[in-house]
Amino acid sequence: MSRIIAGAAGGSPLTSVPGNMTRPTTDRVKEALFSRLDAFNVIAGARVLDLYAGSGSLGVESGSRGADSVDLVEFDAKASAVCQKNADLVNTVAHRKVVFVHRSKVESFLERTADAVLWDLVFLDPPYPLDEPALAAVLAKLVPHLGEGAVVVVERSSRSPEPEWPDGVERFAEKKYGETRLWFAEPGVAAGD
Repeated sequence: MSRIIAGAAGGSPLTSVPGNMTRPTTDRVKEALFSRLDAFNVIAGARVLDLYAGSGSLGVESGSRGADSVDLVEFDAKASAVCQKNADLVNTVAHRKVVFVHRSKVESFLERTADAVLWDLVFLDPPYPLDEPALAAVLAKLVPHLGEGAVVVVERSSRSPEPEWPDGVERFAEKKYGETRLWFAEPGVAAGD
């Protein structure tokens, strides 16, 4: 059973998405990831976006650790309902609405979000069947929504190739944890700048 590791709701169990339709981030990977993000000092007060949220575990962990607001984007109805349950847990502990759930396709959500909306921390944990060109297209749609000093974390199978980073985003680190690989990127200089 997955749980919220630290912060206001630390130790609370998370509701999981039934069946095998999602691939939850293990607590071991989540602990290592958030240790690194704490070192980057990007969580407290951040505006967080969790794309392909699944159960929302990365987003709600951010909310528990002091993010100012968290947007969970998940298209599947069952997974979106689980996101809402997990969001309610953090929102109750925070005594305010910190985590917001959007039942939407990732591409549509990014297309209809105003350009003025900027995120400080973004998680992308797309389903493995999502091919590399589709992931690259999502990353390109994300670029105008990255705040200064933002951190983008892409989680994929350790057998997946490195994402194709669009102009405006540069990888600065990667880490492998068993069958999982995390890539860390930040806003970079766009071509022509």
